[in-house]
Formats: sequence, C-alpha cells, structure tokens
Amino acid sequence: MPNPSDDFELYRRRLLGLAYRMLGSMADAEDAVQETYLRWHSTERDRVLEPRAFLMTTTTRICLDMLTSARARREEYVGSWLPEPILDTAALAPDTRTELAEDLSIALLLTLDRLSPLERAAFLLHDIFDFSFSEVATALGRSEVACRKLAARARANVCAARPRGVTASPNSSGGVDAKHAQLLSAFSAATESGDLNAITQLLASDVRVVTDGGGKVRSALNAVEGADRVAQFLVDVTRKRPDAWWREDFTIRFALINGLPGIVVDSREGPVQTAAFEIEEGVIRALYVVRNPNKLLHLAPARHRRNFGSEP
Repeated sequence: MPNPSDDFELYRRRLLGLAYRMLGSMADAEDAVQETYLRWHSTERDRVLEPRAFLMTTTTRICLDMLTSARARREEYVGSWLPEPILDTAALAPDTRTELAEDLSIALLLTLDRLSPLERAAFLLHDIFDFSFSEVATALGRSEVACRKLAARARANVCAARPRGVTASPNSSGGVDAKHAQLLSAFSAATESGDLNAITQLLASDVRVVTDGGGKVRSALNAVEGADRVAQFLVDVTRKRPDAWWREDFTIRFALINGLPGIVVDSREGPVQTAAFEIEEGVIRALYVVRNPNKLLHLAPARHRRNFGSEP
C-alpha cells in the first residue's frame, strides 16, 4: 500500500511555495502546509482523483482562512510591513521555469499583498502554478468567468508594479555576483564612515528605504524616499543606533535575499537584520530592511531560535 507521507513529499516544495506567496511568511506557510498534510493523512485516498489538485486546493483554502486573521492583525502592526526574507528561493520554486514563476522579489510580494485574497489566489494558481481556470474555479468555489476576471485584475497590478532590471544573477556558488558585491561593499563602507556624498552617488534619485522592526526593535515607521533624504537617514542611523551592523560582535555576509543582492547581519545567536537591494543601471533603487526578530527566526540555526511573540 502506498505511503501517504511519500505521496505528500512529492508536492511539499510546491505547496510551500504557494503558501509563502499567499502569506508572505515562512512560519505561516509551514503551518499551512502542515495543516494540509494532516488533512491529506485523514482523507480517504481512493476518493482523491488527482493528488496535486487536492493538495494545492487544500493549501489555498487554508491560506485564504489565514489571510483573514492576518489582515486583522496587520492593522495593529507597528510601522511598515515586509515579507519574511528568504535565502533559498529554489526551495520555493514551482515546476514552471518562467521569469515570473521564479520571481520572489520583495516588490512582487508587496504587490501580491495589496491584492484581494481571491485575486491573489487566482493569479498564483493560474499564472504561477499552471492550474487551468476550471481547476482554479473548483479551488476558489467561483465560476470560471469570475476566476478569469480575478486573475486578470491581479495580473494587471503585478505587471504595473514589478520593477525592471532588479533580479540578481548568482555567481557559480549561488551567491551575489561580483558586480553587485562591489556595489554592496561600497555602500557598506560609505554607510559605516558616514560619507554623505559617497552614499548619495550610489542611490537612484527616487530611491526608497523601507524598514520593518514590527515595534520590537528600532526602525523607521514610514518609508524614506529620495536620494538626499535616504542618504541623510543612513548617516543619522550610523551615528545614533548602538546596534548598527558594523558592531564588533556582528558579522556581515552577502547573500541573495528573495533573489535580490543583499546583506545579512549575524550575531552569535543568529541573524539580526537583512537588507535586500533593488539595483538598476548600477544604482540602488530600493532597500528593504527587515529587523523584526520574529521574521528572522527561520534563518537562524535551530538551537538559537527564540519566540518573540506572535506576528502577522
């Protein structure tokens, strides 16, 4: 008799990728996939005609339920909200090998977060995970016509909001390539020294910085925009913040964060900050900084993981 656990494992990566894109949280995505597994384990398999459709539909419905409560909690979130940073995007990639299917950039996830839950689900199932609209309709309990409209609205928003030229080309070891590493090194040096002019030269005129501390650690409550304002903000952070990334007991490393060149700041206990850079034509167009410790837990070794309270 086939082992249901073995059958489920064939789809785990796909389910986790769907749930992360739906929820913007690895912790919540793992919970959703675990709940899907429990339902799969308790289902009479002879009634399941297509395991893929059953599992993807179940995960989608669980995520839709979770989004309802997450959005309610989000209203009380302190400051800007960013998705949990991901280093291993390949582990969440669908089987489809297209640019959009492989895109897990923060800009895309923020665009998805602005969609209605049903728009988000219809778009992801059809455009990313290759569900037919008939399958989407079954998953969402809507007509095919309605699902086509949901996906079309979502697609228009995604196409309008996706930035150009910001995806990173990894080096042979899967890390940040030499060109981006050079820019990140220059940025780190200029920021550490507080060189306002040097920082400004690395920024696009319309650059924006978004920081997410979740009210648990110090961070800007609103996005900072414009090269002059961002450069001054970074210099002020350098002077005022006692836990800046160049502290002697911290180490920094370059990594691809959601497919973007980035910097991870580590303490002895694990990561304390990630910074992902949108880079276009050799300058920084956006910087996404996650400092909320809950959103960094999944990046830390298991022995260092701590619970800082529930998060949306």
